[in-house]
Amino acid sequence: MSSDEALIPLLTPYKMGKFHLSHRITLAPLTRQRSFNNVPQPHAILYYSQRTTKGGLLITEATGVSDTAQGYPHTPGIWTEEQVEAWKPIVDAVHAKGGIFFCQIWHVGRVSNKELQPHGQAPISCTDKPLTPQLRSNGLDMAHFSQPRRLMTDEVSSIVNDFRLAAQNAIKAGFDGIEIHGAHGYLIEQFMKDQVNDRTDRYGGSLENRCRFALEIVEAVVKEIGADRVGIRLSPFADYAEAGDSNPKALGLYMAESLNKYGILYCHVIEPRMIKLGVKQECERHECPHSLLPMRKAFRGTFIAAGGFNREDGNNVVATGRADLVAYGRLFLANPDLPRRFELNAPLNKYNRDTFYVPEPVVGYTDYPFLETAV
Repeated sequence: MSSDEALIPLLTPYKMGKFHLSHRITLAPLTRQRSFNNVPQPHAILYYSQRTTKGGLLITEATGVSDTAQGYPHTPGIWTEEQVEAWKPIVDAVHAKGGIFFCQIWHVGRVSNKELQPHGQAPISCTDKPLTPQLRSNGLDMAHFSQPRRLMTDEVSSIVNDFRLAAQNAIKAGFDGIEIHGAHGYLIEQFMKDQVNDRTDRYGGSLENRCRFALEIVEAVVKEIGADRVGIRLSPFADYAEAGDSNPKALGLYMAESLNKYGILYCHVIEPRMIKLGVKQECERHECPHSLLPMRKAFRGTFIAAGGFNREDGNNVVATGRADLVAYGRLFLANPDLPRRFELNAPLNKYNRDTFYVPEPVVGYTDYPFLETAV
Protein backbone atom coordinates (compact mmCIF):
# COMPACT_ATOMS: atom_id res chain seq x y z
CA MET A 1 0.00 0.00 0.00
CA SER A 2 1.40 3.39 -0.97
CA SER A 3 1.41 6.41 1.32
CA ASP A 4 -1.10 8.06 -1.03
CA GLU A 5 -3.61 5.29 -0.37
CA ALA A 6 -3.06 5.54 3.37
CA LEU A 7 -3.75 9.26 3.30
CA ILE A 8 -7.11 9.34 1.61
CA PRO A 9 -9.10 12.18 3.25
CA LEU A 10 -11.46 9.81 5.07
CA LEU A 11 -8.50 8.22 6.86
CA THR A 12 -6.86 11.41 8.09
CA PRO A 13 -6.97 12.12 11.85
CA TYR A 14 -9.31 14.74 13.28
CA LYS A 15 -9.69 16.38 16.68
CA MET A 16 -13.35 16.60 17.68
CA GLY A 17 -13.32 18.67 20.86
CA LYS A 18 -11.41 16.60 23.40
CA PHE A 19 -11.69 13.45 21.29
CA HIS A 20 -8.80 12.46 19.04
CA LEU A 21 -10.26 10.59 16.06
CA SER A 22 -7.95 8.47 13.92
CA HIS A 23 -10.19 8.77 10.84
CA ARG A 24 -13.33 10.50 9.56
CA ILE A 25 -15.57 7.43 9.06
CA THR A 26 -18.42 7.42 11.58
CA LEU A 27 -20.89 4.62 12.31
CA ALA A 28 -24.28 6.24 11.69
CA PRO A 29 -27.16 5.58 14.09
CA LEU A 30 -29.05 2.58 12.70
CA THR A 31 -32.31 1.19 14.06
CA ARG A 32 -31.86 -2.60 14.31
CA GLN A 33 -34.86 -3.71 16.44
CA ARG A 34 -33.04 -6.38 18.41
CA SER A 35 -33.43 -4.96 21.95
CA PHE A 36 -36.13 -7.18 23.39
CA ASN A 37 -38.45 -5.47 25.89
CA ASN A 38 -36.62 -2.23 25.05
CA VAL A 39 -33.51 -3.52 26.87
CA PRO A 40 -30.15 -3.68 25.04
CA GLN A 41 -29.09 -7.30 24.60
CA PRO A 42 -25.72 -9.07 24.93
CA HIS A 43 -25.58 -9.66 21.16
CA ALA A 44 -25.13 -5.90 20.74
CA ILE A 45 -21.72 -6.22 22.41
CA LEU A 46 -20.37 -8.08 19.39
CA TYR A 47 -22.25 -5.94 16.87
CA TYR A 48 -20.77 -2.65 18.06
CA SER A 49 -17.31 -4.01 18.90
CA GLN A 50 -17.05 -5.49 15.39
CA ARG A 51 -17.46 -1.98 14.00
CA THR A 52 -15.04 -0.33 16.41
CA THR A 53 -11.58 0.93 15.48
CA LYS A 54 -9.15 2.72 17.73
CA GLY A 55 -10.05 6.40 17.50
CA GLY A 56 -13.23 5.74 15.50
CA LEU A 57 -16.57 7.41 16.32
CA LEU A 58 -19.66 5.25 16.70
CA ILE A 59 -23.24 6.45 17.29
CA THR A 60 -25.79 4.02 18.70
CA GLU A 61 -29.13 3.14 17.24
CA ALA A 62 -31.87 5.53 18.35
CA THR A 63 -32.55 5.00 22.05
CA GLY A 64 -35.79 5.97 23.77
CA VAL A 65 -35.86 8.66 26.46
CA SER A 66 -39.07 7.38 28.09
CA ASP A 67 -41.79 4.75 27.86
CA THR A 68 -43.77 7.04 25.52
CA ALA A 69 -40.84 7.41 23.12
CA GLN A 70 -41.23 4.07 21.32
CA GLY A 71 -42.42 3.76 17.74
CA TYR A 72 -41.07 0.36 16.69
CA PRO A 73 -40.80 -3.01 18.43
CA HIS A 74 -37.57 -4.02 20.16
CA THR A 75 -35.84 -0.64 20.14
CA PRO A 76 -33.62 0.14 23.14
CA GLY A 77 -34.26 2.68 25.85
CA ILE A 78 -32.21 4.44 28.48
CA TRP A 79 -34.84 5.59 30.98
CA THR A 80 -34.57 2.69 33.47
CA GLU A 81 -31.76 1.38 35.65
CA GLU A 82 -32.04 -2.01 33.93
CA GLN A 83 -31.42 -0.38 30.54
CA VAL A 84 -28.46 1.63 31.86
CA GLU A 85 -26.89 -1.53 33.27
CA ALA A 86 -27.51 -3.39 29.99
CA TRP A 87 -25.70 -0.68 28.01
CA LYS A 88 -22.58 -0.80 30.21
CA PRO A 89 -20.94 -3.97 28.78
CA ILE A 90 -21.68 -2.75 25.24
CA VAL A 91 -19.98 0.58 25.96
CA ASP A 92 -17.11 -1.22 27.69
CA ALA A 93 -16.51 -3.39 24.61
CA VAL A 94 -16.27 -0.34 22.35
CA HIS A 95 -13.93 1.43 24.77
CA ALA A 96 -11.76 -1.70 25.08
CA LYS A 97 -10.95 -1.34 21.38
CA GLY A 98 -10.33 2.40 21.66
CA GLY A 99 -13.58 3.62 20.14
CA ILE A 100 -15.48 6.81 20.96
CA PHE A 101 -19.14 6.00 21.61
CA PHE A 102 -22.14 8.38 21.55
CA CYS A 103 -25.71 7.39 22.39
CA GLN A 104 -28.42 8.78 20.14
CA ILE A 105 -31.51 9.66 22.21
CA TRP A 106 -34.95 10.09 20.66
CA HIS A 107 -38.68 10.39 21.06
CA VAL A 108 -40.75 9.31 18.06
CA GLY A 109 -43.78 11.47 18.85
CA ARG A 110 -46.67 10.62 16.53
CA VAL A 111 -44.72 7.96 14.59
CA SER A 112 -46.22 5.34 16.87
CA ASN A 113 -49.44 3.62 17.80
CA LYS A 114 -51.33 2.74 20.96
CA GLU A 115 -50.00 -0.82 21.00
CA LEU A 116 -46.48 0.54 21.63
CA GLN A 117 -47.54 3.10 24.22
CA PRO A 118 -47.90 2.61 27.99
CA HIS A 119 -51.46 1.62 29.02
CA GLY A 120 -52.54 1.83 25.36
CA GLN A 121 -52.61 5.61 25.44
CA ALA A 122 -52.34 7.83 22.38
CA PRO A 123 -48.87 8.84 21.18
CA ILE A 124 -47.92 12.43 21.98
CA SER A 125 -46.93 15.15 19.54
CA CYS A 126 -47.01 18.88 18.90
CA THR A 127 -50.23 18.26 17.01
CA ASP A 128 -53.28 16.02 16.95
CA LYS A 129 -53.00 15.55 13.18
CA PRO A 130 -52.53 11.83 12.48
CA LEU A 131 -49.84 10.38 10.26
CA THR A 132 -51.32 8.57 7.27
CA PRO A 133 -50.58 4.85 6.84
CA GLN A 134 -47.24 4.23 5.15
CA LEU A 135 -45.83 1.35 3.15
CA ARG A 136 -43.28 -0.60 5.16
CA SER A 137 -39.77 -1.08 3.84
CA ASN A 138 -40.66 -4.60 2.72
CA GLY A 139 -42.98 -3.03 0.16
CA LEU A 140 -45.76 -5.45 1.10
CA ASP A 141 -47.81 -4.14 4.01
CA MET A 142 -48.79 -0.88 5.61
CA ALA A 143 -47.82 0.62 8.94
CA HIS A 144 -50.66 2.32 10.77
CA PHE A 145 -50.34 5.10 13.33
CA SER A 146 -52.73 6.14 16.07
CA GLN A 147 -54.03 9.68 16.24
CA PRO A 148 -51.64 11.60 18.51
CA ARG A 149 -52.54 13.66 21.53
CA ARG A 150 -51.45 17.29 21.32
CA LEU A 151 -49.14 18.17 24.23
CA MET A 152 -50.39 20.98 26.42
CA THR A 153 -48.00 23.92 26.73
CA ASP A 154 -47.17 23.11 30.34
CA GLU A 155 -46.43 19.46 29.47
CA VAL A 156 -43.57 20.25 27.08
CA SER A 157 -41.07 20.87 29.87
CA SER A 158 -41.54 17.30 31.13
CA ILE A 159 -40.45 15.93 27.74
CA VAL A 160 -37.43 18.24 27.81
CA ASN A 161 -36.65 16.76 31.22
CA ASP A 162 -36.90 13.22 29.81
CA PHE A 163 -34.11 14.09 27.38
CA ARG A 164 -32.05 15.56 30.21
CA LEU A 165 -32.43 12.43 32.31
CA ALA A 166 -31.65 10.19 29.32
CA ALA A 167 -28.43 12.13 28.75
CA GLN A 168 -27.55 11.76 32.42
CA ASN A 169 -28.21 8.02 32.18
CA ALA A 170 -26.05 7.73 29.06
CA ILE A 171 -23.10 9.16 30.94
CA LYS A 172 -23.84 6.75 33.83
CA ALA A 173 -23.69 3.91 31.30
CA GLY A 174 -20.23 5.10 30.27
CA PHE A 175 -20.98 6.74 26.93
CA ASP A 176 -18.63 9.51 25.83
CA GLY A 177 -21.58 11.70 24.88
CA ILE A 178 -25.04 11.81 23.35
CA GLU A 179 -26.64 12.77 20.05
CA ILE A 180 -30.09 14.37 20.19
CA HIS A 181 -32.22 12.93 17.39
CA GLY A 182 -33.80 16.02 15.85
CA ALA A 183 -34.34 14.49 12.40
CA HIS A 184 -36.45 12.05 10.35
CA GLY A 185 -39.90 13.28 11.29
CA TYR A 186 -39.76 12.29 14.95
CA LEU A 187 -40.96 14.42 17.88
CA ILE A 188 -38.36 17.19 17.81
CA GLU A 189 -38.74 17.61 14.07
CA GLN A 190 -42.53 17.50 14.37
CA PHE A 191 -42.22 20.68 16.41
CA MET A 192 -39.72 22.26 13.99
CA LYS A 193 -41.51 21.64 10.70
CA ASP A 194 -44.46 23.82 9.67
CA GLN A 195 -46.08 20.98 7.73
CA VAL A 196 -46.76 19.30 11.09
CA ASN A 197 -46.71 22.02 13.75
CA ASP A 198 -50.07 23.79 13.89
CA ARG A 199 -49.71 25.19 17.41
CA THR A 200 -50.64 28.73 18.43
CA ASP A 201 -48.68 28.86 21.71
CA ARG A 202 -44.99 29.71 22.20
CA TYR A 203 -44.01 26.43 20.51
CA GLY A 204 -45.79 27.16 17.23
CA GLY A 205 -46.13 29.70 14.45
CA SER A 206 -42.83 31.50 13.86
CA LEU A 207 -39.57 29.73 13.03
CA GLU A 208 -38.17 30.74 16.41
CA ASN A 209 -41.19 29.29 18.21
CA ARG A 210 -41.10 26.03 16.27
CA CYS A 211 -37.41 25.55 17.12
CA ARG A 212 -37.91 26.44 20.78
CA PHE A 213 -38.54 22.83 21.89
CA ALA A 214 -35.37 21.56 20.18
CA LEU A 215 -33.25 24.32 21.68
CA GLU A 216 -34.73 23.85 25.15
CA ILE A 217 -33.65 20.20 24.94
CA VAL A 218 -30.16 21.24 23.80
CA GLU A 219 -29.89 23.71 26.66
CA ALA A 220 -31.09 21.20 29.27
CA VAL A 221 -28.76 18.46 28.05
CA VAL A 222 -25.77 20.83 27.84
CA LYS A 223 -26.38 21.95 31.41
CA GLU A 224 -26.61 18.33 32.54
CA ILE A 225 -23.57 16.74 30.86
CA GLY A 226 -21.58 19.58 29.26
CA ALA A 227 -21.55 20.97 25.72
CA ASP A 228 -18.42 18.99 24.85
CA ARG A 229 -20.45 15.76 25.07
CA VAL A 230 -23.46 16.84 23.00
CA GLY A 231 -24.28 16.48 19.31
CA ILE A 232 -27.54 16.78 17.37
CA ARG A 233 -28.87 15.22 14.18
CA LEU A 234 -31.01 17.32 11.83
CA SER A 235 -32.75 16.78 8.47
CA PRO A 236 -34.25 20.16 7.52
CA PHE A 237 -34.54 19.34 3.81
CA ALA A 238 -36.30 16.00 4.26
CA ASP A 239 -39.97 15.18 4.63
CA TYR A 240 -39.72 11.91 6.51
CA ALA A 241 -43.00 10.88 8.18
CA GLU A 242 -44.82 13.75 6.44
CA ALA A 243 -42.65 16.28 8.26
CA GLY A 244 -41.73 18.77 5.56
CA ASP A 245 -41.10 22.48 5.87
CA SER A 246 -41.98 25.38 3.58
CA ASN A 247 -38.51 26.95 3.97
CA PRO A 248 -35.96 24.27 4.84
CA LYS A 249 -33.00 26.53 4.04
CA ALA A 250 -34.09 29.07 6.65
CA LEU A 251 -34.83 26.30 9.16
CA GLY A 252 -31.41 24.68 8.74
CA LEU A 253 -29.56 27.96 8.93
CA TYR A 254 -31.50 29.15 11.98
CA MET A 255 -30.76 25.91 13.83
CA ALA A 256 -27.05 25.96 12.88
CA GLU A 257 -26.66 29.54 14.11
CA SER A 258 -28.72 28.94 17.26
CA LEU A 259 -26.71 25.87 18.22
CA ASN A 260 -23.56 28.01 18.36
CA LYS A 261 -24.95 29.73 21.44
CA TYR A 262 -24.67 26.47 23.35
CA GLY A 263 -21.24 25.49 22.04
CA ILE A 264 -22.22 21.89 21.34
CA LEU A 265 -19.65 19.47 19.96
CA TYR A 266 -21.17 18.55 16.61
CA CYS A 267 -24.03 18.95 14.18
CA HIS A 268 -24.92 15.85 12.14
CA VAL A 269 -27.03 16.61 9.08
CA ILE A 270 -28.79 14.49 6.47
CA GLU A 271 -27.92 15.41 2.89
CA PRO A 272 -30.82 17.07 1.02
CA ARG A 273 -30.40 14.51 -1.78
CA MET A 274 -31.84 11.69 0.36
CA ILE A 275 -35.44 10.56 -0.11
CA LYS A 276 -37.23 7.97 1.99
CA LEU A 277 -38.25 4.47 1.01
CA GLY A 278 -41.03 3.19 3.25
CA VAL A 279 -41.89 3.73 6.88
CA LYS A 280 -38.51 2.53 8.14
CA GLN A 281 -36.99 5.76 6.81
CA GLU A 282 -34.68 3.92 4.43
CA CYS A 283 -33.45 6.30 1.79
CA GLU A 284 -31.92 6.57 -1.62
CA ARG A 285 -30.14 9.43 -3.37
CA HIS A 286 -31.76 11.70 -5.90
CA GLU A 287 -30.76 14.86 -7.70
CA CYS A 288 -31.28 17.92 -5.51
CA PRO A 289 -30.48 21.63 -5.87
CA HIS A 290 -30.08 22.20 -2.12
CA SER A 291 -26.79 22.15 -0.25
CA LEU A 292 -25.63 21.81 3.34
CA LEU A 293 -22.88 24.38 2.73
CA PRO A 294 -24.68 27.34 4.38
CA MET A 295 -25.26 25.25 7.52
CA ARG A 296 -21.67 24.03 7.40
CA LYS A 297 -20.37 27.60 7.22
CA ALA A 298 -22.68 28.83 9.98
CA PHE A 299 -22.02 26.09 12.53
CA ARG A 300 -18.82 26.53 14.51
CA GLY A 301 -18.39 22.95 15.81
CA THR A 302 -17.68 19.66 14.07
CA PHE A 303 -19.93 19.07 11.06
CA ILE A 304 -20.95 15.50 10.17
CA ALA A 305 -22.64 14.75 6.86
CA ALA A 306 -24.77 11.65 6.23
CA GLY A 307 -26.75 10.34 3.33
CA GLY A 308 -25.79 7.79 0.70
CA PHE A 309 -22.04 8.40 0.71
CA ASN A 310 -19.66 5.95 -0.91
CA ARG A 311 -15.85 5.97 -0.66
CA GLU A 312 -15.34 8.46 -3.48
CA ASP A 313 -17.82 11.14 -2.47
CA GLY A 314 -16.98 10.67 1.21
CA ASN A 315 -13.38 11.49 0.39
CA ASN A 316 -14.53 14.41 -1.72
CA VAL A 317 -16.77 15.99 0.93
CA VAL A 318 -13.89 15.89 3.45
CA ALA A 319 -11.27 17.06 0.95
CA THR A 320 -13.37 20.07 -0.07
CA GLY A 321 -14.17 21.01 3.53
CA ARG A 322 -17.91 20.47 3.21
CA ALA A 323 -17.83 18.16 6.25
CA ASP A 324 -15.37 17.11 8.93
CA LEU A 325 -16.73 13.59 9.30
CA VAL A 326 -18.94 11.33 7.19
CA ALA A 327 -21.50 8.98 8.74
CA TYR A 328 -22.01 5.65 6.99
CA GLY A 329 -25.06 3.52 7.66
CA ARG A 330 -25.86 0.61 5.38
CA LEU A 331 -22.28 0.25 4.15
CA PHE A 332 -21.01 0.06 7.74
CA LEU A 333 -23.82 -2.32 8.67
CA ALA A 334 -22.71 -4.74 5.95
CA ASN A 335 -18.96 -4.11 6.32
CA PRO A 336 -17.88 -4.14 9.96
CA ASP A 337 -14.33 -3.36 8.81
CA LEU A 338 -15.39 -0.47 6.55
CA PRO A 339 -12.41 1.81 7.39
CA ARG A 340 -10.00 -1.00 6.45
CA ARG A 341 -11.85 -1.72 3.21
CA PHE A 342 -11.78 1.97 2.30
CA GLU A 343 -8.06 2.08 3.10
CA LEU A 344 -7.39 -0.82 0.70
CA ASN A 345 -10.12 0.21 -1.75
CA ALA A 346 -11.33 -3.35 -1.31
CA PRO A 347 -14.67 -4.77 -2.51
CA LEU A 348 -17.63 -4.27 -0.19
CA ASN A 349 -20.15 -6.79 1.11
CA LYS A 350 -23.64 -6.12 -0.20
CA TYR A 351 -26.21 -5.36 2.47
CA ASN A 352 -29.38 -7.43 2.73
CA ARG A 353 -32.37 -5.14 3.23
CA ASP A 354 -34.57 -8.08 4.25
CA THR A 355 -32.60 -8.64 7.47
CA PHE A 356 -32.18 -5.00 8.59
CA TYR A 357 -34.94 -5.22 11.20
CA VAL A 358 -35.52 -8.90 11.90
CA PRO A 359 -35.32 -9.64 15.66
CA GLU A 360 -32.38 -12.00 15.10
CA PRO A 361 -29.26 -11.88 17.29
CA VAL A 362 -26.93 -13.06 14.51
CA VAL A 363 -28.50 -13.09 11.02
CA GLY A 364 -28.11 -9.76 9.27
CA TYR A 365 -26.48 -8.38 12.41
CA THR A 366 -23.13 -9.93 13.36
CA ASP A 367 -22.69 -12.36 10.46
CA TYR A 368 -21.39 -9.98 7.78
CA PRO A 369 -17.83 -11.16 6.99
CA PHE A 370 -14.63 -9.23 7.56
CA LEU A 371 -12.25 -8.83 4.65
CA GLU A 372 -9.89 -11.59 5.80
CA THR A 373 -12.78 -14.04 6.28
CA ALA A 374 -14.69 -13.19 3.11
CA VAL A 375 -14.69 -15.97 0.54
